[in-house]
Amino acid sequence: MVFKPQTFHAEQPVVTAENPPDAQLETRVAEALASAGGLDPTNLAVTVEGTTVILTGSVLLPGESDRAAEVALSVAGVTSVTNHLRASGTF
Repeated sequence: MVFKPQTFHAEQPVVTAENPPDAQLETRVAEALASAGGLDPTNLAVTVEGTTVILTGSVLLPGESDRAAEVALSVAGVTSVTNHLRASGTF
């Protein structure tokens, strides 16, 4: 069997990222919320636009909303948090 040297005569293939930066940041924020104490992230949704995190959904107590925003803002790459979480429980 004879092996020829590899040659490529067309344009180099374009490789796209499997996880765009927004998706990567979304994942990191969601993981931080899941592992943070002081809140139940079951009904939270995380969306990222650039370096802004948008939190939607519901939490049991109003303090959990503030805690979720604090945790999201602590993730590297996040510059601001828009918090649309609503408290569904009683005080």
